[in-house]
This record gives sequence, structure tokens and C-alpha cells, in this order.
Amino acid sequence: MACFLGWPGASGGMLSPIPRNECEPWTSTAKACRSASIRGASACRGGAGPRFAFLARDPPRHATQVIAATLLVLAVSAAPARGDDWPQFLGPNRDGASLEKGLAAAWGAKGPPVLWQKDVGEGFSGPVVAGERLIVFHRVGDKEVVECWKAQSGARIWQFDYPCAYLDDFGKGNGPRATPTVAGQRIVTLGADGMLHCLDLDKGTKLWSRNLAEDYKTPPSFFGVGSSPVVDDGLALVNVGGRDAGIVAFSVDDGKEVWKATKHAASYSSPIVRTIDGAKHAIFLTRAGVVVLDPAKGTIRHQQRFRARIDASVNAATPLLIGDLAFFSASYETGALLLKLRKDGVDEVWQADGVMSNHYNTCVVQDGFLYGFDGRQEVGPDFRCVNLKTKDIAWNKKRFGCGSIILVDGKLLVLMETGELLLAEATPKDFRELARAQAFDAAPCRAHPALSKGKLYARDQKKLACLDLKAK
Repeated sequence: MACFLGWPGASGGMLSPIPRNECEPWTSTAKACRSASIRGASACRGGAGPRFAFLARDPPRHATQVIAATLLVLAVSAAPARGDDWPQFLGPNRDGASLEKGLAAAWGAKGPPVLWQKDVGEGFSGPVVAGERLIVFHRVGDKEVVECWKAQSGARIWQFDYPCAYLDDFGKGNGPRATPTVAGQRIVTLGADGMLHCLDLDKGTKLWSRNLAEDYKTPPSFFGVGSSPVVDDGLALVNVGGRDAGIVAFSVDDGKEVWKATKHAASYSSPIVRTIDGAKHAIFLTRAGVVVLDPAKGTIRHQQRFRARIDASVNAATPLLIGDLAFFSASYETGALLLKLRKDGVDEVWQADGVMSNHYNTCVVQDGFLYGFDGRQEVGPDFRCVNLKTKDIAWNKKRFGCGSIILVDGKLLVLMETGELLLAEATPKDFRELARAQAFDAAPCRAHPALSKGKLYARDQKKLACLDLKAK
């Protein structure tokens, strides 16, 4: 069997062979697959945009076969809300993009309907959704608390907690910053003071834990620990920031160290894992800069300094992958960097300041255009659209403020730090706002929201709410 990646098109679409091991991310993330009568093939829609994975013994030889596969995928794509999980920071693919359809194109002055809401403790950790379960990570009194709620009602299923003595030196809150990661039946969390836990999804029981600050003698950072672990092939990859253990892989089975690499200090950026040209890459933006390595063995394939010249600075935006291009961004007169990834190396495409300098919030991308916040969070960044290839600024909204962005169905869903929720078209032609409402009052809203089954799960500093975004 071979794998082919397809794009529906007016004349029947296009198919391109890709390595078999690259087929799995497309087929496994698709929630609706159908059997296609094309030489025993099955087609699924997955990833960003109207693309599909195609597993078959031989490629289609006639245009009618490609058209049949195209129509199959378009039928799947035309379904209403897809009901995808949101199992980790920035969603299924860690790129802030959702495949959901059938959402409301606008809402009234009061905003989307609130289905339910509950009080929560401190924290900037975002909620995650796995099936019918909602996972919440917050600080209540002198404990960090992981809770599992029913996504439909907010009713508690289980709770796990442990002591936490973290106190923020700058008064930015004492709750967890990193978002939980759900991988199969396991949940991996990383607390503000470096406590790494792995819990059972069904029962909430502790499977193992590691005190990273003690185990690796990590120096304190400005605002505690804030990088969300990524899980791949049974390994939890963490930017620990130890003196001889900048990046560490832990076995999800027992928490034991599998490998460690670099001496880089920890950042607030979260890593991603992608397959490029048949090779899987783990991509980090540490406090020192870019690191690309083999996620299975920790072998470093590329390192590049990318950080501010001043010490009082952070790298916080998550790397964004667009095909085989990796986009990195940082504030403090650092700018942006675009790399082209190969199987065994990296080529620099461009590096520039004044294009898109993310402080904390990560961009989203559609059709070759970046949408994101440029500039320092505390002075009110601009909201802009940038051509990824040419670096040209398509439009720019001055002093817009900052927020968390979800790209969904050709639109930008933005939860502003002020608690406003807005909807805008994702178009390079102009900034076109469709709706805006004050959804939360206890700012700042810094936890990235989760979108699943037409519902937005978002929080401020006092409550978490479930908002109904489905079209009526």
C-alpha cells in the first residue's frame, strides 16, 4: 500500500505520493472517513485546508478516479461541526487551527450563548478536550489542581491535586501556565514550579511524577515554568532548562529519562513535532533559540541562536509549521525567522525584524498569510496580516491589544486579553470584523481557549465558561 496526498480541484484535483509514515497524521486526525471504490483506497480529510490522505495499492490512473476521491472528501468536508477534540495547547496540530464547520458567522451584543460556567482558581493554563471530557488545570489555595469535567455540563468527574508553593516575583499570578497534553489515556501536566505529572484520563490517578527543579537543578525563570509538553510516540518532550539538560524526553509509561540534549535554558514557547521528507522532527524555541532534533533519540539536527540581546526578555510564541517551512517569532527587537526543513538539515529562508514580532501569542496561518500580534504585550501590540513569502504587511490595526487566536472555517476567533471575544474574516484584503462582545470581566484572559464540537471553552481569572458557537 502507498500513500498519496490530494487536493480537490475543479478539474479533478491533484495527487502527490508521500512517504507511508507521513500518511498517518492525515488519516488518524480525520473523524470521518469513507471507503472509496478506487483500487481499494480509503480517503480521509485531515490537517489544514481541503486536503486528504489516500491509502491505496496504486495511484489512480484516470481523472474520474481522482474526481471520485475528490467528491468523497468534499462530502466529508461539507458536514456541519466536525466535533474534533482539542487535546493540547493550540489544538489538534498545535497550530491554533480548527477543522470545525457550521459555526455562527456573527452574534449579538451579548455574545454567544453561555451554556454553563464555573468558578476556577488562578492560572493561564488553557482547557483541553478529549471526547466528552474537559480537563482544567488551575491553582486553588496552596495546591495545583487537575480536574476532569463533563464537557457538556461542567459536572466534575474526578480531581487530582498536590501542594504548590510557587509565588510569582512580579505579581503575575501563581497558577500554572502550561496547558495539559492528552495522549491516549494519559494526561501530562507541568506546573508553575516544575512538577511534571502523568495521570490516568479515566480515573485521574497519578501514574508518575517528576520534580524537574530538583532533578535537573533548573535556575528560576521570570514567571515560573510555562512551556507545554508535547507527547510523541510514548515520549513527553519538555524544555526543562537544566544546565546539562535543556531538552529532555521522558517515557510516558514510567517517567524515566530517555534522552537529554542541549544546555539551553527554558522558554515559554511550546515544542511541536512534525514529519518532513520522511523524517520526524521535534522543533523547539528555547530561551537561547531554535533547536531541531530527532524526537526518538534526541540527536540535534540544527541549532540557531534566536533571542533578544537583552537578558530581560522571553521567547514565548510556539513554532508554526507551514508545509516544510518553520516560522519563529519573538519580541524585544528580535523579529521573525523562516526556516525550510529537510530530512537531515535546515535552510534559512529569511530573517527580519519589523515583520511579525510575537511576544506571547502564537500566529495562525491560512493560504500563505500570517495573522498575529506584533509588538510587546504591555504596550498594546498591533494586529496584522503578513505575506509569509514576501514579508509584506497586508494590513495592520495599530494598538489593537493582544489575545489568543483560533483559525476556524476561514475566520479568526480571538479572545482578547481584556475579555472581549471577536470574530473576523481571515483575509489579506482588509481587517473585516464580524462580531465583538465582552465575554469575560475578570481580565487578563491569557489562557488559550479550546474549541470542540461547536463549543468554546474559555476562562478569565475567576470563571471558565462554555460558549455555544453553533449556527442556529
